Amino acid sequence: MYKGKKIGVVVPAYEEEGFVGGVIETVPSFVDRVYVIDDGSTDGTWREIREAASRENDASIRTMTSGGTAVFERPVVALRNGENRGVGGSIKHGYSRALRDDIDVIAVMNGDGQMDPAILDRIVDPVVEGRTDFSKGNRLLFREFREGMSRWRFFGNSLLTLLTKVASGYWKTMDPQNGYTAISAEALEAIEYERLYEDYGFCNDLLIALNAHDMRVADVAMPARYGEERSTIVYSRFVPRLSKLLLGRFLWRLRVKYLVFDFHPFVFLYGLGTLSSALGLAAIAQSARTARRDGAFDRLLASLLLFVAGAALLVAAMVFDMSENEHLEEQIHE
Repeated sequence: MYKGKKIGVVVPAYEEEGFVGGVIETVPSFVDRVYVIDDGSTDGTWREIREAASRENDASIRTMTSGGTAVFERPVVALRNGENRGVGGSIKHGYSRALRDDIDVIAVMNGDGQMDPAILDRIVDPVVEGRTDFSKGNRLLFREFREGMSRWRFFGNSLLTLLTKVASGYWKTMDPQNGYTAISAEALEAIEYERLYEDYGFCNDLLIALNAHDMRVADVAMPARYGEERSTIVYSRFVPRLSKLLLGRFLWRLRVKYLVFDFHPFVFLYGLGTLSSALGLAAIAQSARTARRDGAFDRLLASLLLFVAGAALLVAAMVFDMSENEHLEEQIHE
């Protein structure tokens, strides 16, 4: 128990031999249960998970026999997906088991050892204390915190941050690819997490679902931490694929939040702005060709005005969206 709440940690792992065992062994003692999920690894990840789980569970039983207390007799649960589901699928598997065990707050620590267990309390505190429904780490807030991040990784993460701000409605939240998170059981059940994307876009999709249900989120500043592990994300392929997902989920959020659950007329500004901008661009291209031939620039000017008007409508829509969601965000610097 931690501040009166049962805490669970989900550890998704794929090809993490040499790392996941250390993650299991360094989970803070205030955590009541750890759910470690092997996502169909072909190396020794599953063996390492079972061995580490056995050691930790045996130690817990010895503690209880000596007069200690524990919420669960075997605090580490080793799970394995029947097939490779992606990191999101593994996290959802862990979430379902945690909810079955009536865990109050569920955190996620990846099996690659990049998430410092010493700051887990800072990640879960906003949720445990009832200030927010969800909290996550943010490696981009301060220059010194992102020193360990390569320029290419920083560029890709910054681009995805911008796209996710628009798609999710959390305009202050950064570093959406940071999987060091904590969420309340109530929020998890409310957003129908089973429907979320199962691959590396899971974290982005989760933010969108949280916003659609007016959930409060906290961005907790933390330093980037990298070791010998290698990321399997190829940004040149990942960013375009995720951008397509974000567009679809952005439209879903607007429909659900501003047309189904409630109503706000600014949602139509997005549609009008997009239509006007697209028509303006098409007209500019056509007018530019004809203007060179006949010297008539009036149509080109009108096309430019149409595009500018569309862009202004889009900016206005974003400002309204930002205003509607400002009260749902909190940034924690220390």
